[in-house]
Amino acid sequence: MRKRQAKKRPLLPDPKFNDQLVTRFVNMVMWDGKKSVAFKIFYDAMDIVEERNQDEEKTAIELWKEALSNVMPHVEVRSRRVGGATFQIPMQIRPDRKVSLAMKWLISFARKRNEKSMALRLANEVLAAAKEEGAAVKKRVDTHKMAEANKAFSHFRF
Repeated sequence: MRKRQAKKRPLLPDPKFNDQLVTRFVNMVMWDGKKSVAFKIFYDAMDIVEERNQDEEKTAIELWKEALSNVMPHVEVRSRRVGGATFQIPMQIRPDRKVSLAMKWLISFARKRNEKSMALRLANEVLAAAKEEGAAVKKRVDTHKMAEANKAFSHFRF
């Protein structure tokens, strides 16, 4: 274990939308340190979202943020051993972890889709999540159901 908690490093906002959240998302999309490829994937996905969503007044970045908030979980279950038995205890999630989980789920379920390019997969997953459907939203619903089912053990919280 560390002596001290690691400091949070400041993130530079992305060049196109000037948003730190986008940079954080791109860092999670990135593989093998290829940030420029990750940025290209994200921006291409946003272009696809913009093009598919012409009739509404929302921009692609607003839709992406809405999708992210739809995927964000509010409670999760954590394992805790009490007297030889392991209980799943529902707990509130820190705001920072909420965002991280939402991003992780959005990216991982986009990767599992069957479209041709990663940009297309990401765009379709974002559009689905913005409409409260898709695999990432299902994951959030399942997490909430699990927490609800184990509500009886919440008095073991630490």
